Amino acid sequence: MSSERANSYDYDGLMACARGELFGPGNAQLPAPPMLMISRITSITEDGGEHGKGQVVAEFDVNPDLWFFQCHFLGDPVMPGCLGLDALWQLTGFWLGWKGMLGRGRALGVGEVKLTAMVTPQTKLLRFEVNMKRVIDRRLKMGIADGVVTADGEPTYAVSDMRVGLFQDS
Repeated sequence: MSSERANSYDYDGLMACARGELFGPGNAQLPAPPMLMISRITSITEDGGEHGKGQVVAEFDVNPDLWFFQCHFLGDPVMPGCLGLDALWQLTGFWLGWKGMLGRGRALGVGEVKLTAMVTPQTKLLRFEVNMKRVIDRRLKMGIADGVVTADGEPTYAVSDMRVGLFQDS
């Protein structure tokens, strides 16, 4: 891993992470498209956010040709809610790797998810905000965070107590 941590990442940087090049072999990776639910990370901090323990802000460019609109649902296309949650988990794991913690990220759960609006083919931009609440960096490596998703500026998801762990190959 490079000793220089950027405070934002473009799509090429996200793809470097997906290929395992950003944090080193065996460490946090983002999924590749079509499961990569992020177009860019606009801000990442170690001590920012609602709880002062770190924050990631990212965006996803929505277009009507995205794969999930073709099948979910026929004649009534909406983005599956689980994909927005997955994007928040992806960002939580990315933050752990960015922080220098070792291991492969895995979603471990979520306390509560509230979906208040739909993402449709007319939506242009999703904004994700992850606020770290607790970071455990012992034998157990885990981040606990809250997240918010807005679609074209309108609140769409609110998530509390997401948990992502890092696991090393044995």
